Amino acid sequence: MNNEIKNIIAVANELLQDGETCGSTGEQIAAAFILNRMEYLPMSHLVVIEAWQRLGVSWQAYVMEIKQDHMHLIKIPAG
Repeated sequence: MNNEIKNIIAVANELLQDGETCGSTGEQIAAAFILNRMEYLPMSHLVVIEAWQRLGVSWQAYVMEIKQDHMHLIKIPAG
């Protein structure tokens, strides 16, 4: 697993835990797609298709890889 994927997973977990993160814009967008929670998109990327395009092919592939192979690392809060 590369560093970008690790960072995206960490940002997703921060968003679930605290509702905010210090992650980069790209990490936040990717995390929103991984979590299927568009309310986590940065305010400047509220149009979903534009946010997806902003990621670019490499980061879109990271999102798909995480969704397929690494969702067990996402810590869904209890309750």
